[in-house]
Amino acid sequence: MEMLTRSKWTSANGVAASDDTAVEVAAGNWPQVRSGPLMVGGILFGIGALVALAGMAVAGTHVAAATRAWIKELETPPGQLARLKWEQAKTAAAAGAATWQGHPNAKVRLVRRTPSAAG
Repeated sequence: MEMLTRSKWTSANGVAASDDTAVEVAAGNWPQVRSGPLMVGGILFGIGALVALAGMAVAGTHVAAATRAWIKELETPPGQLARLKWEQAKTAAAAGAATWQGHPNAKVRLVRRTPSAAG
Protein backbone atom coordinates (compact mmCIF):
# COMPACT_ATOMS: atom_id res chain seq x y z
CA MET A 1 0.00 0.00 0.00
CA GLU A 2 1.40 3.37 -1.02
CA MET A 3 1.64 6.16 1.55
CA LEU A 4 0.16 9.36 0.12
CA THR A 5 1.59 12.69 1.05
CA ARG A 6 -0.18 16.00 1.14
CA SER A 7 1.85 17.42 -1.71
CA LYS A 8 0.85 14.60 -4.02
CA TRP A 9 -2.92 15.12 -3.61
CA THR A 10 -3.39 18.81 -2.81
CA SER A 11 -2.02 22.00 -4.24
CA ALA A 12 -0.63 24.92 -2.29
CA ASN A 13 -4.06 26.55 -1.88
CA GLY A 14 -5.86 23.36 -0.86
CA VAL A 15 -7.41 22.37 -4.20
CA ALA A 16 -7.51 18.59 -4.72
CA ALA A 17 -5.43 17.27 -7.60
CA SER A 18 -4.46 13.82 -8.77
CA ASP A 19 -0.77 14.44 -9.37
CA ASP A 20 2.02 16.93 -8.78
CA THR A 21 0.67 19.28 -11.44
CA ALA A 22 -2.14 20.62 -9.25
CA VAL A 23 -4.98 22.63 -10.66
CA GLU A 24 -4.39 26.20 -9.65
CA VAL A 25 -7.26 28.58 -9.16
CA ALA A 26 -6.36 31.94 -10.54
CA ALA A 27 -7.08 34.87 -8.28
CA GLY A 28 -8.90 36.61 -11.15
CA ASN A 29 -11.70 33.99 -11.19
CA TRP A 30 -13.28 35.39 -8.03
CA PRO A 31 -14.74 38.89 -7.75
CA GLN A 32 -12.73 41.35 -5.72
CA VAL A 33 -15.00 42.59 -2.93
CA ARG A 34 -13.99 45.37 -0.58
CA SER A 35 -15.34 45.09 2.94
CA GLY A 36 -15.99 48.83 3.43
CA PRO A 37 -18.97 49.20 1.09
CA LEU A 38 -20.43 45.93 2.35
CA MET A 39 -20.27 47.17 5.93
CA VAL A 40 -21.82 50.51 5.00
CA GLY A 41 -24.62 48.71 3.12
CA GLY A 42 -25.29 46.43 6.08
CA ILE A 43 -25.39 49.36 8.49
CA LEU A 44 -27.76 51.31 6.24
CA PHE A 45 -29.97 48.25 5.89
CA GLY A 46 -30.14 47.92 9.69
CA ILE A 47 -30.94 51.60 10.12
CA GLY A 48 -33.68 51.32 7.48
CA ALA A 49 -35.18 48.34 9.30
CA LEU A 50 -35.25 50.30 12.56
CA VAL A 51 -36.89 53.30 10.86
CA ALA A 52 -39.52 50.98 9.30
CA LEU A 53 -40.16 49.39 12.69
CA ALA A 54 -40.62 52.82 14.27
CA GLY A 55 -43.04 53.80 11.48
CA MET A 56 -45.07 50.65 12.03
CA ALA A 57 -45.25 51.37 15.75
CA VAL A 58 -46.47 54.94 15.16
CA ALA A 59 -49.05 53.85 12.57
CA GLY A 60 -50.25 50.95 14.75
CA THR A 61 -50.70 53.21 17.75
CA HIS A 62 -52.70 55.68 15.67
CA VAL A 63 -54.97 52.96 14.24
CA ALA A 64 -55.58 51.51 17.71
CA ALA A 65 -56.46 54.94 19.15
CA ALA A 66 -58.78 55.72 16.23
CA THR A 67 -60.53 52.36 16.62
CA ARG A 68 -61.06 52.94 20.35
CA ALA A 69 -62.52 56.40 19.66
CA TRP A 70 -64.82 54.98 16.96
CA ILE A 71 -66.12 52.27 19.32
CA LYS A 72 -66.83 54.85 22.03
CA GLU A 73 -68.91 56.88 19.54
CA LEU A 74 -71.18 53.94 18.63
CA GLU A 75 -74.75 54.05 19.98
CA THR A 76 -74.72 50.34 20.80
CA PRO A 77 -71.49 48.74 22.04
CA PRO A 78 -70.24 45.88 19.85
CA GLY A 79 -70.71 43.27 22.61
CA GLN A 80 -74.33 44.26 23.17
CA LEU A 81 -74.98 44.34 19.42
CA ALA A 82 -73.53 40.82 19.07
CA ARG A 83 -75.79 39.52 21.87
CA LEU A 84 -78.83 41.15 20.23
CA LYS A 85 -78.04 39.58 16.83
CA TRP A 86 -77.46 36.19 18.48
CA GLU A 87 -80.86 36.34 20.20
CA GLN A 88 -82.49 37.33 16.91
CA ALA A 89 -80.85 34.40 15.13
CA LYS A 90 -81.92 31.92 17.84
CA THR A 91 -85.51 33.21 17.72
CA ALA A 92 -85.60 33.01 13.92
CA ALA A 93 -84.18 29.46 13.97
CA ALA A 94 -86.73 28.33 16.55
CA ALA A 95 -89.59 29.90 14.57
CA GLY A 96 -88.39 28.29 11.35
CA ALA A 97 -88.07 24.88 12.99
CA ALA A 98 -91.56 25.15 14.52
CA THR A 99 -93.05 26.15 11.18
CA TRP A 100 -91.25 23.35 9.39
CA GLN A 101 -92.36 20.75 11.93
CA GLY A 102 -95.94 22.06 12.02
CA HIS A 103 -96.43 22.03 8.25
CA PRO A 104 -98.97 19.45 6.99
CA ASN A 105 -96.42 17.85 4.68
CA ALA A 106 -94.11 17.24 7.65
CA LYS A 107 -96.70 14.91 9.17
CA VAL A 108 -96.87 12.65 6.12
CA ARG A 109 -94.86 9.49 6.54
CA LEU A 110 -93.68 7.42 3.65
CA VAL A 111 -94.75 3.81 3.86
CA ARG A 112 -92.49 1.19 2.48
CA ARG A 113 -94.23 -1.21 0.15
CA THR A 114 -93.72 -4.84 0.78
CA PRO A 115 -93.31 -7.01 -2.26
CA SER A 116 -96.46 -8.94 -2.92
CA ALA A 117 -96.46 -12.65 -3.61
CA ALA A 118 -98.35 -12.15 -6.89
CA GLY A 119 -95.78 -9.70 -8.28
